[in-house]
Amino acid sequence: MDLDLSYPAISDLRLRARRRVPHFAFEYLDSSTGEELQAKRNRDALDAVMFMPDILKGPIDPQFETEFMGQTYSRPFGIAPVGMAGVMWPGAERYLAGFAAKARIPYGLSTVATRLPEEIGPIAGDMGWFQLYCPSDPDIRRDMLRRARDAGFTKLILTVDVPDDSRRERQRRAKLTLPPKITPRVIWEVMTHPRWALGTLQTGSPRLRLPESYVDTSQARSSLAHAGHIIRGAPDWDTLAMLRDEWQGDFIVKGVMCPVAAKRLTTTGVDAIWVSNHTARQFEPGPASIDALPAIRSAVGPDFPLIFDSGIASGMDVLRALALGANFVMLGRAWHYAVGALGARGPDHLMHILSDDMKLNMGQIGTQRFEQLSARLLRKAQG
Repeated sequence: MDLDLSYPAISDLRLRARRRVPHFAFEYLDSSTGEELQAKRNRDALDAVMFMPDILKGPIDPQFETEFMGQTYSRPFGIAPVGMAGVMWPGAERYLAGFAAKARIPYGLSTVATRLPEEIGPIAGDMGWFQLYCPSDPDIRRDMLRRARDAGFTKLILTVDVPDDSRRERQRRAKLTLPPKITPRVIWEVMTHPRWALGTLQTGSPRLRLPESYVDTSQARSSLAHAGHIIRGAPDWDTLAMLRDEWQGDFIVKGVMCPVAAKRLTTTGVDAIWVSNHTARQFEPGPASIDALPAIRSAVGPDFPLIFDSGIASGMDVLRALALGANFVMLGRAWHYAVGALGARGPDHLMHILSDDMKLNMGQIGTQRFEQLSARLLRKAQG
């Protein structure tokens, strides 16, 4: 099968994944919150960022290798942490961590992944980043940091845009629990998706192994009231200061949309800020992330490292984010659509889709280097 003809875009991978995974798993990954208006806002705002094409520039052969936070990556994008990734496809964390190590792009492991950091860290190698939903118990927090560090994770990501639950109505309607609660509906969904079922049989029922190692796991819980939720605290600026002292390595704060908060973060010792609205999963009436990016770049200055995510669906979107001030771009859902659609072949094909799209569009724009993109912007997102 020629994957480039059968699945030329992320949207094609999404459609195939939807057919191959149970409804409850797909709804978990694919859904946003409320009426999903912020997801639409993310898409519309990205589409509004346009470039003036250029002509007669000769051969364009852009170099994608990127230096970021003291490491060299083969691309200016990576794999964002996605909770419960093993629900979407059995072994997803292992597939993606192994691919990241081979491809030399970062892989983020979530606190609420279905595999332990001790298992995934050695697979990711020096490409591993650990995402923390900060526990309320300081002893649990310190032990999680120790485990992540001992497993080889080089960067810590503190997610700060989940102070409380969001409704995520589609997810509730899908009735996903962890571990999956055996009901006639679940049995039917599993039976009608045999490849997912066989893979799950081989890898074991998806569980949130890291948070469950600290709490009672005797009963199935809603995907909105799982073990990770039970131990999660509500971090404040004092928590941030403690984490900075406790983590001896690069420290990233994820989920920043406010320029004032971003400016303050630059004075706290954090090493990078991650501009994100949680891909519309948390707060519906907020702005599109791409609209917030230029104002945050202005607030933190030209040299402070910025990461961007939320709604990236093509190589062109990666270029848009780089042009508007990001140093690096992360994708979450897309990689999991790829694994759900094609299993172990998925990540490599997605890498090809993104890279080829970037190369061809840079040819149209007439730029050899990412830093030249901003000069060709035709219409900038409003900060």
